[in-house]
Amino acid sequence: MKTLTLTAFTALLGSAAMAQDITGDAAEGEAQFARQCVSCHVIANDAGEVLAGRNGKIGPNLHGVIGRTPGAVEDFRYSDAIIAYGEMDPAEDPTGTAPMSDDIEGMVWGVDNTVAYLQDPTGFLREALDDPRARSKMAYKVRDEQTAHDITAYLVSFSPDFEAGEETGDETGEETGDEAEDGAASGDAATGMETGMETETGDMTTETETETETEADMDAETETETAN
Repeated sequence: MKTLTLTAFTALLGSAAMAQDITGDAAEGEAQFARQCVSCHVIANDAGEVLAGRNGKIGPNLHGVIGRTPGAVEDFRYSDAIIAYGEMDPAEDPTGTAPMSDDIEGMVWGVDNTVAYLQDPTGFLREALDDPRARSKMAYKVRDEQTAHDITAYLVSFSPDFEAGEETGDETGEETGDEAEDGAASGDAATGMETGMETETGDMTTETETETETEADMDAETETETAN
């Protein structure tokens, strides 16, 4: 299974804002979205261009959903439970799936809570809100957990405000070290070339001065011979 790990689309939410790894296959998620989601949802950008789906309007537009506050699409009538979830303090989410950092002021859809919600929307909201009467308008359930991960990975590709977990520190360190070594090598090479050019220029200057002195000596000898 292909694993998609994204580092960043923008820095809007900060480097630690969405530190939840994506373990889904976005390509498979695209296929699953076409099978399971398009009858209710559309992915359309701010210009109104439909990027995925068939202009389904039963559910909200999912463009930018990952990294967005639940219940935030204007003019869409959400359930009271979704709005309540969007108003929660992430630190008080009993499901433990809400993304949290100093850069997030409130609840947003991340990887973990999206995956959990897709598998059982009403059950997830009842647990999150500690309310057995909470209900989601989304009755459909994504039965397979990996499929939920795949669909989430696909939604991330349309979510410019999302920032996922970074690569491991060792890999980053090795890359940085290699870059530093390459930079040092380039610097040494450039310095060597520059030094060589300076040396060569200095030698040329010395040779020119020597030739000038030789010509002066020849002129002096000529004047002496004429005088004699």
